[in-house]
Amino acid sequence: MPVPRDRVARLRGLRFHLLDWGTAGAPPVLMLHGGAQTAHSFDEVAPGLAPDHHVVCLDQRGHGDTDWAPRYLRDDFAGDIEAVLDHLGWQEATLVAMSLGGLNAMAFAAARPARVRGLVVVDVVPSIAPAGRDAIAKQLSVHEFPSLDDAVAAAHAFNPRRTIENIRERLGHAMRECPDGRWRYKFDPGMAAGAADMERLWADVRRIRCPTLLVRGAESPILTKENAERFLAAVRGSATAAVEGAGHSVMGDNPAGFLAAVRPFLRRWGL
Repeated sequence: MPVPRDRVARLRGLRFHLLDWGTAGAPPVLMLHGGAQTAHSFDEVAPGLAPDHHVVCLDQRGHGDTDWAPRYLRDDFAGDIEAVLDHLGWQEATLVAMSLGGLNAMAFAAARPARVRGLVVVDVVPSIAPAGRDAIAKQLSVHEFPSLDDAVAAAHAFNPRRTIENIRERLGHAMRECPDGRWRYKFDPGMAAGAADMERLWADVRRIRCPTLLVRGAESPILTKENAERFLAAVRGSATAAVEGAGHSVMGDNPAGFLAAVRPFLRRWGL
């Protein structure tokens, strides 16, 4: 399996961390993770796209090994996307983006249509099912654990679709060991403040004009069928795909199913 190259870029006053899966000169794909996650959220699927795409995964502001920021407004996240594209020398790219990343990608695609060739939104629209939202908020309210084993156990209880080994590897990137031996998530708890404008994103959704695929986890508590249909009605010519055996974190819950949904979309539109 290929291994990504760690890259660092100083952009907009922040130090950003990226994973570069290579194949320079191939069609560019920028991947954006969900809230409290990292660029490594795509480790199971990026290798499947890298042979014929130049795949780069970003630690968004306040996440992973990217700096925490003074604020986390939607415009800030969207501005970061543009800065990363400029840094990579990409005039345009396909965005593959989950949850928080998906919302940020929608805003960017609406504001900068000339820079987005295609859009793959993973398990999110601007309306989130309250039960799923509250469950995730409860899980993320605990930022620190006595040990990595305790953190892994809690994450596995929340999402038993993943193996213990997989969760341990993901948390090894998403958490750090403190001087007292406890383990703490790297994400900035303050990043949740930028979510207040979520419903207003429906206006942006209606301005998206690029080929768009909405990928839904068939077992997701976040994205309802009704809200998925509202998204499809708002984005002209968009399509959807449900991935069986997957919850909200579709890429890691069922990587093969995710690629089976995304690759035909990319081929169809020459992305």
